[in-house]
Amino acid sequence: MSFSILKEIGDAQKKKAVVDVRSGDTVRVTQKIKEGNKFRLQTFEGVVIRVDRKESHTARIVVRKVTSGVGVEKSYLIHSPLVEKIVITKRAKVRRNNLSYLRERSGKSARLTGKDFDRAAVNDVTVKEEEPVEAVAEEAATEEVAEPVEAEKADVEVVEEAPKEEAKEAK
Repeated sequence: MSFSILKEIGDAQKKKAVVDVRSGDTVRVTQKIKEGNKFRLQTFEGVVIRVDRKESHTARIVVRKVTSGVGVEKSYLIHSPLVEKIVITKRAKVRRNNLSYLRERSGKSARLTGKDFDRAAVNDVTVKEEEPVEAVAEEAATEEVAEPVEAEKADVEVVEEAPKEEAKEAK
C-alpha cells in the first residue's frame, strides 16, 4: 500500500471542521458515553497541557484539571465521533507545546497568564462550502455589468460638487 492511499483513508475519517485548540487553552470537552443501550453527554473542563499530531486524523489533546486536590488528566482524539464538541473558554500565553511542568505545581504557581481572544470567532466551526464553478462565473459576469454603472454615478457626483467648490473659492 502506498502512503497516498493511507492518507486518503485517514482524511476521510477526519471531521470537516474542528476548533483550533492550543496548549494553555482552557476547554470544555463534551463527550458521548454509552451506558447499556443509551448515550449520555459528559463534559470535562480543564487546561490543555499537550496537543499531538494536529494535522493528522489521529490528532489528540490531553486535558488536565484538579478536583478535590487530585489531578485528573484525560486524553481525547479530536476527530473521534464520540467527541461531540470542544469549546475554548480561556486562552493563555504559553511558550511550549507540552505543559507537563504543571503536574508538579499547585495553587498560584500553576496559574497561566491569560490573553485576550475573540471567543465567538475561535469557537465557530461552521464549514464553508465551496461554490460551484458555474456560480462563480455568473457572479463575475454580473460584476462586469455593474462596474460601468457605478462609474457613471461617480462622474455625475463629481460634476455636481465642482460648482460648490468654485463658489467657496470665489468667497
